[in-house]
Amino acid sequence: MLDTGDVDPETSAADEDDEARLPDVPDDAGEAIAEGPLAVGHAAIENAVRLAPTSPGVYRMLNSANDVLYVGKAKNIRKRLSSYARVNAPQPARILRMIAATTSVEIVSTATETEALLLEANLIKQLRPRFNVQLRDDKSFPYILITGDHWAPQILKHRGAQTRPGRYFGPFASAGAVNRTITALQRAFLIRSCTDGFFESRTRPCLLYQIKRCAGPCTREIDFTGYTELVREATEFLSGRSHAVKELLAAEMEKASGELEFETAALYRDRLAALSAIQSQQGINPRTVEEADVFAIHQEGGYSCVEVFFFRTGQNWGNRAYFPRAEKTFTPEEVLSSFLAQFYDDKPPPKLILLSHEIEESGLLADALSVKAGRKVEVSAPRRGEKKELISHALTNAREALGRRLADTATQGRLLEGMVTTLGLPHTPKRIEVYDNSHIQGTNAVGAMIVAGPDGFVKNQYRKFNIKSEGLTPGDDYAMMREVLERRFKRLLKSAEGDDAARIKADDDSFPQWPDLVIIDGGRGQLNAAREIFEVLGLTQVTLMAVAKGPDRDAGRETLFMPDREAIKLEPRDPVLYFIQRLRDEAHRFVIGSHRKLRKKDIREAGLQEIPGIGPSRKRALLRHFGTLKEIERASIADLGKVPGVSAESARKIFEFFHAQPG
Repeated sequence: MLDTGDVDPETSAADEDDEARLPDVPDDAGEAIAEGPLAVGHAAIENAVRLAPTSPGVYRMLNSANDVLYVGKAKNIRKRLSSYARVNAPQPARILRMIAATTSVEIVSTATETEALLLEANLIKQLRPRFNVQLRDDKSFPYILITGDHWAPQILKHRGAQTRPGRYFGPFASAGAVNRTITALQRAFLIRSCTDGFFESRTRPCLLYQIKRCAGPCTREIDFTGYTELVREATEFLSGRSHAVKELLAAEMEKASGELEFETAALYRDRLAALSAIQSQQGINPRTVEEADVFAIHQEGGYSCVEVFFFRTGQNWGNRAYFPRAEKTFTPEEVLSSFLAQFYDDKPPPKLILLSHEIEESGLLADALSVKAGRKVEVSAPRRGEKKELISHALTNAREALGRRLADTATQGRLLEGMVTTLGLPHTPKRIEVYDNSHIQGTNAVGAMIVAGPDGFVKNQYRKFNIKSEGLTPGDDYAMMREVLERRFKRLLKSAEGDDAARIKADDDSFPQWPDLVIIDGGRGQLNAAREIFEVLGLTQVTLMAVAKGPDRDAGRETLFMPDREAIKLEPRDPVLYFIQRLRDEAHRFVIGSHRKLRKKDIREAGLQEIPGIGPSRKRALLRHFGTLKEIERASIADLGKVPGVSAESARKIFEFFHAQPG
């Protein structure tokens, strides 16, 4: 089974190569090695000590290739570096390995220790030194935005810099949590989600008004005062005053019912149900914690999992599991401390941060986050009460998430070993790249690459390629594959600059840049096209394989092609075949998604007139009937045929235009 997470072993392949060149450092930290690389490292650090200031700052340990090995901060830089320079001082094996690899030290002074902590976190995220704890999968969190730059505010999902005027509510743990909440809020408060441009062009309410998910301010179905009240109620609900909002709606429902206005009462009933749905999806909602992030760490089998829960306005806005890269010698407190500083490097901290373990520099971290936020931030590890219950709940989730990840990682390892035996590979692949193309009759051609490794799919390594070749014959899959592979591997060769050692060097994520195995979706023809490119570029260390679909595209009847070998047919229930199918299907999913995004962009830019037989009059009729292009795309043939001026044949053409399957 493949997993989309990023769990790294204690050391990556590149780390193992580095350590193979270092002396064997005994686990007895008190035993000093007087000669060799360790002595060179001590000498380099001693030289830095003589020039180091006694003020706060950040230091970086570098190796002979000028790669940053470790980033640290100190209240007194000279004193901290002196602790590394003592030859006979007991040191953990991890520190001795770092010293042995060090050839120089760089120092940056700061005004305060707080500033040093913030700079250290920023540098670790940028440089990803192999001897530091590294935060993985650090994606931005989505927020809900109620805009403030229009008389009829819009509700939408927002990521990135909060520069647009309005009220931001979050963070939410995932885009799915935001989308579900926005949908329920639309049902509850009838706030528009359309763009300002679409809003201004309306002459009649769109479909969302018809299905009671918008109040219709665009065509003045509701006046300014009424819409402003809806926005105020939504803002209060998201600000934590949900109980007051629900009581108000319940009172309005009772009043309407008493006045025999049953349609109005039903509307209030539906809005109350939508609000209840939001809160039921949120699970645990604390009574005494209004705004907090809860962090719990669990370690097992040399891995660490940090589970984060977000509570805002007294509501649970989701949770996310992280698997930071850290050697197994790090304690939970050390991992959690480094993780927190990096986590809030680009995020606003809440008023309260609750931890499962007491970290050594909690006061310093609180001061640094308070400076960053411009208000007081408290960091604590509760021992009793509801806050302790929140920690226990997060710890349970961390333990379960790490258990699932360890099981999936073990399964992944067995599948990769099975590929070596079944396919006769020279070694267990550490990086697998799978390529696929997509187009419709040669238009909007796009290629895609997905990546998998020992820990599953590595989604931050995925790439898409818009096919650019001029004069390309529409639908020429071989030519498209040649272009994609040529662009991909020419770029790799350029970055390696002809240095064979660079081809195996790990990138910033400690994951190999160069693949061991390249899989092409296709048959012998696609394989030969790829082989030609590899021969021209002089690539001899990468194994090639093509996967041809079975008769009638039946899964389980695929044929595998490898250079200079007979075609391979595996048993339908062979785990290795299932693994290869999953790789190919993920590539197909990714390339189809990329193709659809490109095509939708063209449709938005060109409009409906791109469809044969659809002119300005029918376009206006369709938009008047359905409201938006998205609703036209969703419509069935029967629904399209109900539009005035659209014949059955035109309805079929429109439907096929939106639902044609890419090749």
